[in-house]
Amino acid sequence: MAEFPTQPGAVSAGWLEQGLKAAGVLAPGARITAIEWQAIGTGQVGDSARFTLTYDPPQAGPRTVAGKFPAADQTSRGTAAAFGLYAKEVGFYREMRGQAGARTAAPLIAMIDADGVDFVLIFEDLGPARGGNQLDGCSLEDARHGIIQAAALHAPTWGERAILDCPWLQPVPGVGEQIRMLYGGAQDLFRERYADSLEPEYMALCEGLAAHADLWFGRDVPPQCLIHGDFRLDNMLFDIKGGAEPIAVLDWQTVALGNGLTDIGYFLGCGIGAALRRAHEDELLDLYCAEMQRRGVALRRDDIWDDYRLGALHGVSTAVFSAAYVERTERGDANFLSMARGACDLALAYDSLEALRKAS
Repeated sequence: MAEFPTQPGAVSAGWLEQGLKAAGVLAPGARITAIEWQAIGTGQVGDSARFTLTYDPPQAGPRTVAGKFPAADQTSRGTAAAFGLYAKEVGFYREMRGQAGARTAAPLIAMIDADGVDFVLIFEDLGPARGGNQLDGCSLEDARHGIIQAAALHAPTWGERAILDCPWLQPVPGVGEQIRMLYGGAQDLFRERYADSLEPEYMALCEGLAAHADLWFGRDVPPQCLIHGDFRLDNMLFDIKGGAEPIAVLDWQTVALGNGLTDIGYFLGCGIGAALRRAHEDELLDLYCAEMQRRGVALRRDDIWDDYRLGALHGVSTAVFSAAYVERTERGDANFLSMARGACDLALAYDSLEALRKAS
């Protein structure tokens, strides 16, 4: 399987047969006689599809599988390649999925070119399921399941040298400096595009973070564990496999080494929305600490508070930078505004910029 398809319409029966056979999910001698596909998800960095398969003999393999491919949009595709996002996701499914405790789709095929631009991932289909939606928000029960998954990811990898020293997870030399140099321009575009839509106090906080870009992107913080990096509702499925399991976490392009509270501040800030966070923040933070302790990592609220405040800024910078460097869509605009509102609300509530200054 040296060559592989890079868009859903290019997936052939022969190629998929070979891959499913190698994955051990296709009966010996079985053939795929027909493939139908439809686009799923709203991702802007990669394109996803569900494939419905017909076999000879019938029921010789999974009825459906899911696939992920490079973004058709050249802006999004170029950004993903430049920052190694596709290579990270393929690397996660090949090497790290079994070590992290979060529920993810089981990979059946994971391939990527040496240049990190073209890739393909074929997974188990987790449907029927309810997709998380950044714009609709979520219930408290959904938020609890998200927090539990964060702990399930962080705790098994906490302080594990074999993971923290993994070569492909190390920051790519020069990328941090590149983002820092580009961030001012991203904020300029964000201001121009959303100044009439985003509340003035939130835009002022975005401007404040841009003014402190050297502190934010230049921090030298020892990594604690594996983090998702884009831990929000659009990257989660709920009630997977028809309600057999409560949740799975998707889209691992931003997987990285870092501080676990980056995911938590991001999720409670730009992820679930200000109203739910304000009402249930204490409960959800206590739940994270309890789940970490249950998994062998002793954390208390006092231990996580400053890192939680800083985690909110990850939501701000992600909204600003992503708006500038991925394909612009109507839903994307709404998404980035939603992310910025929630993250800024949390950052203002606890003066995250002051926490950044003190930490630097």
